[in-house]
Formats: sequence, structure tokens, C-alpha cells
Amino acid sequence: MTSSTSPTDLPPPHVRTGAPGRGGRALSGLEFVFGAAIVLGHNIWRVLPNEVPILFSLALVSAKLREGGWQELGLRRPRSWPRTWAIAAAAALVRILVGSLALDPLSARFWPPSHSPAMAGRVPHHPLAALSALAVVWTFAAFGEEVGYRGYLTRRAAESGAGTRLAWVAATIAVSILFGYGHYYKGPAGVLDSGFAGLVLGTTYLATGGNLWAPILAHGLIDTVSVVFLFLGWAN
Repeated sequence: MTSSTSPTDLPPPHVRTGAPGRGGRALSGLEFVFGAAIVLGHNIWRVLPNEVPILFSLALVSAKLREGGWQELGLRRPRSWPRTWAIAAAAALVRILVGSLALDPLSARFWPPSHSPAMAGRVPHHPLAALSALAVVWTFAAFGEEVGYRGYLTRRAAESGAGTRLAWVAATIAVSILFGYGHYYKGPAGVLDSGFAGLVLGTTYLATGGNLWAPILAHGLIDTVSVVFLFLGWAN
């Protein structure tokens, strides 16, 4: 018997999708919409506290209740740590080079430079401030944002579309846009730049079979380069 399943009914290569947990597609869609409202509520409407701790908490609770464990967010041990590090480094390189050589010159034609986070001004030539920034980078940004945006929102958005290949692609794009607006304080140029970063990180998440460690490491490497450049006085 031949299968009637079309190519678009299959998940992206290597991604562990499975069926949505308890509650099904409808609950996954509601979770995504609720998460998106939290992102916009803090960054644009300014009526909520920072979205990262909220999304992180929702992700852990939801995964525990619906799938029975946090591993479904992608927090599984990779088959190969060296390969995961290599993929993360490649993703970080793509994000940095494309951002510096293409997006920055393009956005400069239309908008002023993006605004830096408040702590950036304290980093140049100050070792303790740089170390503090690195701690924030690897915990709040790399780990917290990736769990919230990639591990939680992307998965729930894809599940609401039945976990098809098209659904995963659409979810990755949608969450990348949200990730851009999650950095609304940076201005239009920063939203574009962060949206592209989200697209690179989301693609990395899919390319590694939905394993969250690759985008976590890539995110940390990207921001570490920024902190190092700030510390040395090389960033404009």
C-alpha cells in the first residue's frame, strides 16, 4: 500500500516533532498567541515586565505538563558535542558576517544605528563590567531566550500547524520576527538585525534535529564576540 502523505506533511529533516502533547494543536496555538502577546506586551506596549523570564517559566511548566519532561524543548544531550560546537560556531560566523557586511550597511541607508543595551556603555576597558556582561549573555540571553523563543514558541507554533515541514518553516520565520520585536528598544535597524539573528538561530535549531544546545551555544558566541569588541573598544 502506498502512502498518501505528501512531502509537506513531513517534518523538516532530523527534527523530532511528534504529536502535540496534552491539549493538541488548539492548545499549542493558544500558547503561541499568548507568548507572542507577552513579547509585544513588554517590548512595544510596555505593559508587562521582561518577557524572557515569563517565557522561560511557561516553557518549563508547559513541557512538564504536556510532554512530561523538559527534553522536548530540545534540552537533550547532543550525539556529538564537537559537532554541536562546530555548527554553533558556523551559525555565529554567518550571523556576524552577514550582519556586519550586509545588514548594517543596508539599514544605514534608511535608519540611524541601532541602540545598544544599557550595560554596553560600562563594558569598554572595564574587566568586571565585561565579565558581568558575559554572565548575562550566557544565562539570560543565550539560555533564557533560546528556551523561550526557539524551544517553546517555535515548537508550539509548529505544532499548531500539525508539525508539517511548512509549519516548522513558518514557525521559524514568525518567531524570528517576534525575536526582532523582542529587541524593539534598539530601533528599526536593531529590529531587523535581531530578526535576522533569530532566523539564523531558528535554522540552527531545525538543522540539529530540534536540539536546543546548538542555538544556545551560537547565541552565546555571537554575544561574546560583541562583549569582547566592546571591551577592547573596537565596537562603534
